[in-house]
Amino acid sequence: MTRHAKRFIYIALLMIAACCIAGCGNSKAGLVEGKVNVVTSFYPLYDFTKQIGGDYVNVINLVPAGVEPHDWSPKSRDIKNMSGAQVFVYQGAGFEGWVKDFLGSLSSKSTVRVVEASTGANLITTDENKKEWDPHAWLSPLNAQIMANNIKTALIEADPAHKDVFEQNYQKYNAKLSELDATYKKELAATTKKEIAVSHHAFAYLCRDYGLTQMSIMGLSPDAEPTAQDLKQINAFIREHQLKYIFFEELVSDKLAKTLAKDAKVDTLVLNPLEGLTEDQIKAGEDYISIMGKNLKNLVLALQ
Repeated sequence: MTRHAKRFIYIALLMIAACCIAGCGNSKAGLVEGKVNVVTSFYPLYDFTKQIGGDYVNVINLVPAGVEPHDWSPKSRDIKNMSGAQVFVYQGAGFEGWVKDFLGSLSSKSTVRVVEASTGANLITTDENKKEWDPHAWLSPLNAQIMANNIKTALIEADPAHKDVFEQNYQKYNAKLSELDATYKKELAATTKKEIAVSHHAFAYLCRDYGLTQMSIMGLSPDAEPTAQDLKQINAFIREHQLKYIFFEELVSDKLAKTLAKDAKVDTLVLNPLEGLTEDQIKAGEDYISIMGKNLKNLVLALQ
């Protein structure tokens, strides 16, 4: 049996279990009557939806706080919420490996509006045939504007009575993203260095937009195992460009980054790929804009 077939069967069984849990039509835990129920596949989409939908939407973020989303898969309750929501938003560009099977398992009678948020974004290819994409498009504020607009359109379709509110909220948030982009351009244009060493190859969009170059310990997936040659190359990169820091992220182990930093006699800093927030960040009221602001401060520090 192929991996795809196994995953399809897994999703189908989860949908059956979800139906049983929900009582096949009874009220669904997590979903709220009287609001547009939106299920998002991971944090940035959740935040964009909250900013645009405001009080008229109930947003459920699938990936729990503190969990890295690359290899996360939905459970029966998640399937129930996705199937019962008015809108389901996912990143696309290959980020969520489970989405294709979930969508294929939906009933033909399903009324959920499916939004591939990265549609229309300026994507980066990762192979010569242009068939595989770097999914980390949200790390470009310019792409975030496009993704937020896709979400706004779906909310208006789901709840046309509040079109004006959604449009106004989007315009306010879009202005914040424009300001974020302008601040990044201004501050990074003034730095003396343009190279960064990172643990996870997640920052190609940020580098493209603001004239930087990244060298990563791991690949597109943060749990990829680097080879001895990879470590040799990043050490050479650090020496060549006289870097003072290696960036790591908070949702995966920083052990390798800190070991490499010690060997290279450099320090470490956080560069958050915004794939999720920790519980402490949520309690502190952090969001996409504030974390991107902290990222910029650390980039400016490292690039002096």
